[in-house]
Amino acid sequence: MSETESPLERFKQATAATVRAIAEQDEVEVSFSNEPPGLSGSRVRLPIPMRDLQPADVAHVRGEADAQALKLRHHNAKIHSSGMPGGDVAPTLYEVLEQARCEAIGANRMVGVSENLSAALEERYRRQGLHRVSERTDATLPEAVRLMAREHFTGSPPPPAARKVCELWEPLLKEKIGKALTDLEKHINDQQAYCKAVRRLISDLDIDLGNESPADSSDTEGDDDADSDDAQNEGEEEGEGSDGSADAMADAADAVPGDDDAGEMMPDDADGDMMPTPGSEEPGDPGTPWRPQHDLSNVPREPFYKAYTEIFDEVVQAELLCDPEELARLRQLLDQQLGHLQGMIGKLANRLQRRLMAKQMRSWEFDLEEGLLDTSRLDRVVINPLHPLSFKIEHDMEFRDTAVSLLIDNSGSMRGRPITIAAMSADILARTLERCGVKVEILGFTTRAWKGGQAREKWIADGKPSNPGRLNDLRHIIYKAADAPWRRARKNLGLMLREGLLKENIDGEALLWAHNRLLARPEQRRILMVISDGAPVDDSTLSVNPGNYLERHLRDVIEFIETRSEVGLVAIGIGHDVTRYYRRAVTIVDVEQLGGAMMEQLADLFDEEEPRQRRQSYGRRPMRRAV
Repeated sequence: MSETESPLERFKQATAATVRAIAEQDEVEVSFSNEPPGLSGSRVRLPIPMRDLQPADVAHVRGEADAQALKLRHHNAKIHSSGMPGGDVAPTLYEVLEQARCEAIGANRMVGVSENLSAALEERYRRQGLHRVSERTDATLPEAVRLMAREHFTGSPPPPAARKVCELWEPLLKEKIGKALTDLEKHINDQQAYCKAVRRLISDLDIDLGNESPADSSDTEGDDDADSDDAQNEGEEEGEGSDGSADAMADAADAVPGDDDAGEMMPDDADGDMMPTPGSEEPGDPGTPWRPQHDLSNVPREPFYKAYTEIFDEVVQAELLCDPEELARLRQLLDQQLGHLQGMIGKLANRLQRRLMAKQMRSWEFDLEEGLLDTSRLDRVVINPLHPLSFKIEHDMEFRDTAVSLLIDNSGSMRGRPITIAAMSADILARTLERCGVKVEILGFTTRAWKGGQAREKWIADGKPSNPGRLNDLRHIIYKAADAPWRRARKNLGLMLREGLLKENIDGEALLWAHNRLLARPEQRRILMVISDGAPVDDSTLSVNPGNYLERHLRDVIEFIETRSEVGLVAIGIGHDVTRYYRRAVTIVDVEQLGGAMMEQLADLFDEEEPRQRRQSYGRRPMRRAV
């Protein structure tokens, strides 16, 4: 190791070496990224530590590294997938309990690993907002079970950020799964038996295991004893199945090419302008998970909707998708189209600023018997000396600080004039609201590939199971963070004009993502503004699911936000009417219409004095079915 290397580089190299040592696999590739940690095959992605290497940050990175290394060492993908249940909540429970098993094995053997894992869990749960949860929901159930299992296996108490969740769930779960946890602990070193015990635990919780027929169940029970030793030995020979499963998946993908399959199942677009041209696809590293398995914003998942896999999804900063020189060129192109609108920006900012300042002005109460003398009414005393003096009192009006999130559809159907209008609209609104002292976040959503990407390849390699759910790789883009000033993020908006960025759109999950980010903000008033051109479209998903699968999920997410969330929701339709989805919406065909159209929508939201009353919900909420 060179003496000229920085402490940060030495820490990265030491962490990578530790991952390989714990995993007992020399060929493991370790990378560091701004994206959350994840594992794909023998590739491990870890968060980038801060340059000053604060102790808490170091412990977090080490904990994430240990968690991925332990999974590489003790997890057999073939055994795991053979016992995977169906349904909505069951697969999530199955996954987190397997992760708990792998981590418990390492934590029981190494004290340092145990401390690192605790630090990583604490940081993860705080970022997910678990410390703000105040009631039981389906979204928090899997983590509560995982933490109870962890405590049972290792004796480690829940991290501080998750204690409230455990307090809410433990009284309900203790009787149901107490014996099942003891059974899990007996089989912690036997993955085959452990998977069977997990399925029994899920059944004890009265959770649906999916479309498993009695015949399949009996066959599995009959074959388990005969196959368990072979499967376990196979896992040991293959390094717990990581490389073997990855190779098998690659072979299957080669044997059944994704392009040919996509061509048979999904027709090309009629106009042909939405299909990718050679070289237009974004390069991306496979296996880059960007979020935890649950968005713990106290929002239960929509019952029928699921993603086949989330390991290829990503949340990425806009500046990482483009070279600085090209980003500057694209921003210059956007500025040229904004040149004639500078006057409108000033007028819109002034109108909105006057509206907001009016709500912050002080008010007076007149004709009182005490207070400050109202000199404007002394003429009445001069005319009639018997008339009493008039007094007044000044009141400060309550004004709630505000955060606004602009969520922009980055789909292929927005190509050309619509995406230019969307970029200009975001630029104008961001500058306007920032002048008014309102925090603004600008987000975008699309997919990493056309017609499914790596998620579809995995589905094909897995034998094309029916009703796979969402079958594409999400790409969620952060153009401007809420706390970043507009001048620092202005170049990023030019990225929307880049050829090859715009692909397909899965609106429901994007709305939940933006909504969850807003919930984590400290402001009292939070507004989500969607800029889109209509319905969600993803050929890969719609070709193997019901035709209204994505639209139905979008409607349920909108209904949840509009009726049960304190986040205000408004939509701008670019050339298309979106009022059939959103209760508060406006349609524009050119950016010049933005001022008048959005002024009233924003004013209505800012004029709301009190948060809307929300119905309280426990457990799974009933979701409205689309007709």
